[in-house]
Amino acid sequence: MLGLAVTLLSVCLLVSAESCENQNDDHCMSQDESFNQDKNWENASSIYQFRARSLAGSDVSLDKYRGHVLLIVNVASACGLTSVNYEQLVDLHKKYADSKGLRILAFPSNQFANQEPGTSEDIAKFVKKYDVQFDMFEKIKVNGDTAHPLYKWLKSKQSGPTDNSDIAWNFTKFLIDKKGQVAKRYTPTTQPLSIEKDFDEYF
Repeated sequence: MLGLAVTLLSVCLLVSAESCENQNDDHCMSQDESFNQDKNWENASSIYQFRARSLAGSDVSLDKYRGHVLLIVNVASACGLTSVNYEQLVDLHKKYADSKGLRILAFPSNQFANQEPGTSEDIAKFVKKYDVQFDMFEKIKVNGDTAHPLYKWLKSKQSGPTDNSDIAWNFTKFLIDKKGQVAKRYTPTTQPLSIEKDFDEYF
């Protein structure tokens, strides 16, 4: 009986793991309950271990994006790069979200010349002018000791133009592969549509 119980338990765990590997439902979120992203971000094995708060204030496990190619961008509403980036990010989302499973994650930040000073409500109202349908998150810091753990991890995986790998400005972009690993990093002046040529390697 004990042997049968162990076998059945092993099968159940295997099925559960496969289910969460192929689905993006809430029940598949953040299986590593012991991971503390504030203290242990350096030890994260993939992006799926992190959590963030949506623009609406909900806690989101990035495990929901398992199996998708991601484009992660720090955004701002009052930057000279705002219009071209939002317009082209929307274009990429419309073209690839359904056909290829591309997911775009936008993180507002006010760290660069105070170009994102508004509340979550202000930001949500602003992005409506671009008909943004991709996922927007709460305003965070992307540099410094109080930067969001996700961004500390992203920067540690792909260095930037500065010696300390800091985010240089609004609209720095990270391309994440289907295994939750950082594949590429792009400068703020890299327009989203120019990244399109790199997608085929990761879709």
